[in-house]
Amino acid sequence: MSGLSVQARLARAAWAAAWVLWASAPPATAQSQIVFQTVTPHHSIQVIDQGDLRILSFDGAQQTRMSLRDPLTGHFQYTELFHMALLWHMDLTNVLMVGLGGGSVQRSFAHYYSNVTVETVEIDPEVVRIAREYFAFKESPQQRVHVSDGRAFLLRTRRRFGAIFMDAYTENRYGCFVPPHLVTKEFFELAKSRLSTNGVLVYNVIGRLRGGGADLVGALYRTLQAVFPQVYAFKARDSQNVVLVATLWPHRFDFNVLQQRLHLLAKRRPALLPTFRDRLYDLMPGPPPSLDLSPVLTDDFAPVESLMDADLR
Repeated sequence: MSGLSVQARLARAAWAAAWVLWASAPPATAQSQIVFQTVTPHHSIQVIDQGDLRILSFDGAQQTRMSLRDPLTGHFQYTELFHMALLWHMDLTNVLMVGLGGGSVQRSFAHYYSNVTVETVEIDPEVVRIAREYFAFKESPQQRVHVSDGRAFLLRTRRRFGAIFMDAYTENRYGCFVPPHLVTKEFFELAKSRLSTNGVLVYNVIGRLRGGGADLVGALYRTLQAVFPQVYAFKARDSQNVVLVATLWPHRFDFNVLQQRLHLLAKRRPALLPTFRDRLYDLMPGPPPSLDLSPVLTDDFAPVESLMDADLR
């Protein structure tokens, strides 16, 4: 048996798998051109141009899309669902986002809500460099980046945020999954302690919505319910992304109340995301069908990979 720790052996395996994925990537075609590629301890990364679209790929999976003609368009629809946080916190002035990717959410917040400061925590410094160079991500006093693990950053800081956005994924030889230490009851209790009054936690999770067994969407929803007074779910129309919104409001807002709040919000913020109203209609009428069958995730029990496998079966 090697003297390496379990964590070190897993990291080595992930590193080796990343090289394999990169080496086996299909060659660029006339319609698809690889403009940059690299391997880091976290990902095998490619930047690919397909016509007008620029794509950021981690380990063969698309993470970000952006129009080369207009960087505010071409993105995955689920990124617009992070804007729903404003329905619960209309006077939002600061956001912490865990996970940068190509910076779709950061770009849109910088454009539509210039008074909102967005601080991003990204574990991979190469991702930060790529976002700057290839995806029009610009740091400024309103857009700051910290190279760190998301949970470690929250443990260190004592500041409070109006919203915390979670969009962090990692990879191993078996595929893409949410880092287990970022989905547990203990993590959400930490995140809750870093939210200001009326604060909101928004979490992107990949998974299908169907009953019949435990899955990651149901487990995340149930775990958030164990920490926050109210949890809502929005389903993206163009992908298998579900965006969960956990709020500190003690009472629940139904769809009609949210429509009324959107009307008030539009008066306060005339420069809202143009598709904001459309995204409100992505609100699910209730919890995911797998809720009652799914476990509360803890630091001692967070079988993320098996739950994601259940989602994708």
